Amino acid sequence: MLHIKNLTLAPTQLPAQPLCSGLSIEVQPGEVVTLTGASGSGKSTLLNWVVGALDPHFTATGELWVNGVRSDTLPIEARHIGLLFQDDLLFPHLSVGRNLAFALPAQVKGAAARRQSIEQTLASIGLAGFHDRDPATLSGGQRARVSLMRTLLAEPQALLLDEPFSKLDAALRGQFRALVCEQIALLRIPTLLVTHDPADVPAGGRVIELAQG
Repeated sequence: MLHIKNLTLAPTQLPAQPLCSGLSIEVQPGEVVTLTGASGSGKSTLLNWVVGALDPHFTATGELWVNGVRSDTLPIEARHIGLLFQDDLLFPHLSVGRNLAFALPAQVKGAAARRQSIEQTLASIGLAGFHDRDPATLSGGQRARVSLMRTLLAEPQALLLDEPFSKLDAALRGQFRALVCEQIALLRIPTLLVTHDPADVPAGGRVIELAQG
């Protein structure tokens, strides 16, 4: 579970109105909670705080708990929180397979075992045989799928989605949205989604609208 307790985010320069005050959110395993709000309402700043990369122009009070472990006091690498952006951010100098290998946990040992894990992952998203492909040769939808699976291969305990569907066309957007929600439910990852599009909200999912202050 991802649990934000009594979070207040405010600019360091005073006087200034807090972005949020006393915000508490519980996200259950496999649940997607959607954050909406106007530009400047604090959606991305909240995600940055969760992942451990809060802009120094902001201060935060409150607690972050992930699966029973207090995490707001931990460095980024110790939080085990995945982040998926609207840009796929694949490494252009690495093949598709090596992009995925970058995220494989250390406990997957040996070249053969790691290759098998990557091949299985590619097959699961309809990209069997793409191990040695250059990312530049992939379509937008294919790149998005590889980026998603690279994030999930790292076995995050929580997931943040920062408008990950916004750069895809309508047909690809629906397919990729379905894949993301399917994987989140399958792996039971508590997830926060930031979006401006009501169509991105999972059926029956909770929506929290952030308003400055």
